[in-house]
Amino acid sequence: MHFQSPELSLQDSYSEKFSLTPQPVSDYSFTNIWGWSQEYGLEIAFAHGLAWIRQEKPEKGYWAPVGNWDKDWVSILKDFPRPARFIRVPEDLAGRLKKEVPGIQVSEAREHWDYLYSVPELTALKGNKWHKKKNLYNQFVRQNKFDYVTLNKKYIEHALGLQTEWCLWKECAESETLEAENQVVVRVLGAWEQLMNLFGAGLMVGGEMAAFTVAEALPDNSLLIHFEKGCPKYKGVYQAMNRLFLKYSAQNFQIVNREQDMGDPGLKKAKESYHPVGFLKKYTVVLE
Repeated sequence: MHFQSPELSLQDSYSEKFSLTPQPVSDYSFTNIWGWSQEYGLEIAFAHGLAWIRQEKPEKGYWAPVGNWDKDWVSILKDFPRPARFIRVPEDLAGRLKKEVPGIQVSEAREHWDYLYSVPELTALKGNKWHKKKNLYNQFVRQNKFDYVTLNKKYIEHALGLQTEWCLWKECAESETLEAENQVVVRVLGAWEQLMNLFGAGLMVGGEMAAFTVAEALPDNSLLIHFEKGCPKYKGVYQAMNRLFLKYSAQNFQIVNREQDMGDPGLKKAKESYHPVGFLKKYTVVLE
């Protein structure tokens, strides 16, 4: 296989394969592959009617292939050196490989599971379980005169400004994880007009951006949230950004995918507080 950097010139070819994937999980959107390519040393190869992804950092390995999974997996995988390790493998493909390929080990990768939420629930915030979220939302709405804006070239500059301020508040320079994410956010926002399928919105208060969301539609017609950032001086800003974006920009969707928690306890707690309705499970697959 000829692996190459996921340049923007590969976006159409890759996205065509992604559209055929039976279980399109968050990791595999082109925006994620391209955006995180430097941090993970990601490369793409096209072979066997599939798009293959190889990771070089922080450890070497493969991701699951993207495309139509109705394949002769024994034949395709026989040329991979043993042991071969595949990470972030969606449940559907992991099940197929376990059933069809001898000498395979499959283990749960809980830290990579995508959290799925109900768009109608997050928009309505009805009932006792949403009481705290709705109170925070109401505080933001009552205390601030704001404008809901669609992200475009003009407002991307405001989003980049908020991202810079957010990193100062969060001291990104002191955290490898936050600094890596910061680089990705800046890279994606900087290529806003070149990346396909992205859309988003922001909340403007007093001429400054208080929060923004970046999203895209996945092939299964779920909504993927890539980034959501808010200014910490506005109480309830995240609850407001989340609810208003789904209300005004995402009513054609029933399910929103808010990606994984990466095993971080704080992030796991925050994601669980929004009451997920399900998960897209992923596994680690090793060919012995």
